[in-house]
Amino acid sequence: MMDKTDVTSVYDTIVRGIIVFVSLFAVALHIGNYTAFTLPSIQFYAYHVMIGLVLIFLYFPLEKSFKKRELSCSAHIVCHIIDWAIILAVLVINLYVIIDFDNYVQDMQSGMVTQKIFVFGLILSVIVLESARRVLGKSLPIIALVAVVYALFGDKIPGLFGHRGYSLPRIVLALFSDRGIYGVPTGTCAANVYLFLIFAAYLNASGADVIFQNLALALTGKQRGGPAKMAIVGSALFGTISGSCVANVVSTGAFTIPLMKRNGYPSASAGAIEAVASTGGQIMPPVMGAAAFVLADIAGVPYSVVCIGAVIPAVMYYLCLFKMVDLEAVRYNIKGIDLQEVQDVRKSVLRSLKLFIPIAILLVLLLVIGTTPMVAAIYATLAVIVCGVIDPKDRITGRKLVNGAVAAGRSLCSVLSACATSGIIVGVFSLTGLGLKFSNFIVQLGSNSLLLSLVLSMLVCAMLGMGLPTTAAYIVCATAIAPALINLGVETFPAHLFLLFFASISAITPPVAVASYAAASIANENPIKVSWTACKIGITGFILPFAFVLNTDYLHIGLDVRTLVTAASAVVVSLSVAIAVQGYVEKKLPVVLRIVFLGIAVTAITPYKIPSLVAAILFCVLYGLLIAFHKT
Repeated sequence: MMDKTDVTSVYDTIVRGIIVFVSLFAVALHIGNYTAFTLPSIQFYAYHVMIGLVLIFLYFPLEKSFKKRELSCSAHIVCHIIDWAIILAVLVINLYVIIDFDNYVQDMQSGMVTQKIFVFGLILSVIVLESARRVLGKSLPIIALVAVVYALFGDKIPGLFGHRGYSLPRIVLALFSDRGIYGVPTGTCAANVYLFLIFAAYLNASGADVIFQNLALALTGKQRGGPAKMAIVGSALFGTISGSCVANVVSTGAFTIPLMKRNGYPSASAGAIEAVASTGGQIMPPVMGAAAFVLADIAGVPYSVVCIGAVIPAVMYYLCLFKMVDLEAVRYNIKGIDLQEVQDVRKSVLRSLKLFIPIAILLVLLLVIGTTPMVAAIYATLAVIVCGVIDPKDRITGRKLVNGAVAAGRSLCSVLSACATSGIIVGVFSLTGLGLKFSNFIVQLGSNSLLLSLVLSMLVCAMLGMGLPTTAAYIVCATAIAPALINLGVETFPAHLFLLFFASISAITPPVAVASYAAASIANENPIKVSWTACKIGITGFILPFAFVLNTDYLHIGLDVRTLVTAASAVVVSLSVAIAVQGYVEKKLPVVLRIVFLGIAVTAITPYKIPSLVAAILFCVLYGLLIAFHKT
């Protein structure tokens, strides 16, 4: 007779087997949908929601919610029964949409709330909220529930935000449609994000994380502040394929944060540097984060435009951060890593070639040939597998192929729960017109002043982003705030990119900063202290969105004088801000010179070419003199 341990082991083995099967099915379905066949969009989204929710309730069982309490054997059984009842409900509801698709569409188009639509829609909405609670915590489900309550009782609210009120069946109809759970956020996750999660998973299966760390170590390890610079380079490289700030912190920070602390960086600085570097991965082309794909869909611009537009701001972000940690090394007199710890650059580059070939293919397909992101991701993934198969030193095996699919499925959990729950919020916004009301409120509060409205939008993004994943924070902000900025004269793409940046930077903004908290746990430091240090080190993340809204040249790249002047001003702004904030060049600067460098940054960031060029010349002269005086 088997004891409790044996039963648990058998159960876990069965769950792992189901996870592998579902993950492989997901890869086959999503790749097949863009190569061998094409499903109707809502039908495809239903498959995607079904797959994602099944994986969520397998990876995040109910018993994990009671991790602080020891459960009895009967309690474990009850938890498993509840989990499998939810999974069964997920299968039944989504298979209804898939199999009885014509009747589902007819009911949606007629606006008739049948008993089946109401029951299935209500159950699925509750399941989606529970999935978000298990994966992301309570913040996003609470916001979604508040939105539903608002839809129910809006007729009791006076003034601008009041509406006629909607019955629960009418709300459920909206949530169970392509305006809600099967709407744009979920559609973007299904059509774009998951394929790039597959690409990232197979890159990691090929050893991308280790190779990127070695390459970063080889390139920057010998320099002063080498460990911190290595963290920046490694996180930027890893961020281009992961798009998740927390995953980036956990993956690269486990190595870089202890290394920074050993070499003299304070714990708060070590954690903050990794948090800021990892957060930048969400805005670092070519892959960026999941929210970038949502941006392309909501703003109605090609993803290639999003990638190109984000290049200069992303480079400015990392250039300023790089200079920040360089000056931090001057302040604490931190040298490079022992030469014996630094690998040969040439060997690291040769080892990394197999990873840069797929990334190069991705860039060519996206930016040169102009294929869709879906096709580009599929061919880039194929290139990863081919390069891995022909690499004799680190060949990709069948087990690694399976592990890649499983890793992609695991990554899907957080994105799908965020997108599906955001769909509930977007559905309420669409039903009640709350987005337009909120937009009018911002315009009125800002007194039709663009700069004041931008500041208010930044504060709203920061508040909405507390504890939320970037994708969810961006979707809510884009629905509520983007129309206001566009009404004030901001172009569509800069307006949405502005919100994406602040949704991303909320990951390091206190009091709830997910990237800073993850880094603080590794650094064994107070999370709030790490968060405030991260805000200082990552200050460009708060300046850049204002810069490219007021000066759209920062979103332009071409073979022209405009790009050359913009690039020069970008470098000057990044370095000047770092010097002004840190107060060092090769030694401590007086306050007057810090103010001068701040003035140079403000002058260079303007959209006018002559002041930008004057600021660049002044920076070169002043910086050159300070370096020369230090050497004499």
